[in-house]
Amino acid sequence: MRTSCVSPLLFATFLLASLSSAWPWPQSVQRLDGLIYPRQDSRSSSDTSPAETARPEPTPADDAAKTAAPTKPAETKKTGSTKAAKGGAQKTKDAATKTSTVDARLPAGGVNMVTPSALGQTSYYKVGDYVTFAWNYTSLSIEPSKIDVFVSCQANSATYAISNNASFEPTGSVVWDTKPEASGTAPLLTETYTLIIHDASKDITAVPQAGHLGAYNQFQFGMYTPQPYTPLSGWKCATCSGALSTTDQQGLKFMLGMCIITVLSFTWFAGGFGAFF
Repeated sequence: MRTSCVSPLLFATFLLASLSSAWPWPQSVQRLDGLIYPRQDSRSSSDTSPAETARPEPTPADDAAKTAAPTKPAETKKTGSTKAAKGGAQKTKDAATKTSTVDARLPAGGVNMVTPSALGQTSYYKVGDYVTFAWNYTSLSIEPSKIDVFVSCQANSATYAISNNASFEPTGSVVWDTKPEASGTAPLLTETYTLIIHDASKDITAVPQAGHLGAYNQFQFGMYTPQPYTPLSGWKCATCSGALSTTDQQGLKFMLGMCIITVLSFTWFAGGFGAFF
């Protein structure tokens, strides 16, 4: 019985809702539409999500910028002067570091002769031959870059260069050509010579520093000039009996004759006084 009463009521409600939605609103009610405002949201416009924000449409200029190839930043080329400046600064820094690490109490660097040995007798070489010198370094903390080697003679105040700006080697070695055309300035004499080895970047009179190579001038040797060839027929021996000339032989005979005459005269004079009887 209850079900039969509810069904007509629902049907009437549905029919009334359909008629009200299709029926036009009166003008009095339509005037109130301007006075009714929608509900305001408490969120600010800054809280809206990026999806809710209107996005500008891409322009042709934007498309061209996207398709353009990306440019690389300009590279700065290193010039030779910049590299040289950096290299010189680095070398100066390294040199300063090495110099600062040398103990001032250390001795100066020296030279120990290997060929010929400085402990042996004085060496003599013939002018015109090749002379070889070899040596080692001692007490050397800072290696020089270049070495000068030359020979000096005090008799003629001459200097003979053997090697200039030679590269540094742990064992130095030079060969000296003593031919007259190769020796240079002054001809070689039969004299004593001094070998000098020193750092090419410093003066020969510079004061030796600790750990640095000082000028070495302790090795001396002799040079001689060979005599010209003499045939056997014209050669005379100074210690032989036949070495005296005719004049020398006559003088010797005169002295012997005078000695004999003196002895005989004294004997005759003394015998006349009866000294022997």
